[in-house]
Amino acid sequence: MTIALHKPLVHERVFDPRVFRDTLGHYASGITIISGIDEEGPIGFTCQSFYSVSTEPPLVSFSVMTNSTTYPRLRETGKFVVNVLAQDQHTISNQFARKGTDKWAGIEWSQTVAGNPVIADTLMWLDCDIWAEHAAGDHYIVIGRVNEMSPASWHTAAPLLYFKGKYRRLRELDEPSE
Repeated sequence: MTIALHKPLVHERVFDPRVFRDTLGHYASGITIISGIDEEGPIGFTCQSFYSVSTEPPLVSFSVMTNSTTYPRLRETGKFVVNVLAQDQHTISNQFARKGTDKWAGIEWSQTVAGNPVIADTLMWLDCDIWAEHAAGDHYIVIGRVNEMSPASWHTAAPLLYFKGKYRRLRELDEPSE
């Protein structure tokens, strides 16, 4: 198998970071809270860069800024939960995106078998051990091996989506008339 590595171009293009971010905003994504727990208590942050990686073994991934103050605490535990937010949980997303506040104030949660916090009424959750971490520009790409996941009975809500800088909800497409 050949793996292509990034090779510097003679003329690197310069991207305006804001324009780049706005362009990427045209890709709709779900919203997650990556959570864990350490000796100080529950920890977590909002993350929209989440995806599945492999089914055998069961792997998922998320990306986090290298200057995150929350992720180093999570890294030390070696484990985390991905809480996929439901369509009515935009205030939770905002709460966990803020720095310097008690992100868990007023949040109902329970624990996985491994002791990680699962936020109540999420769309679904996955409990993971950190499998690998890769530096990628101003982010880390974190890969987790799934050890436990929400039961099928948990999956009753619709997802919270993020598109063009705003929260969105799913809507069924109107069926074409025959």
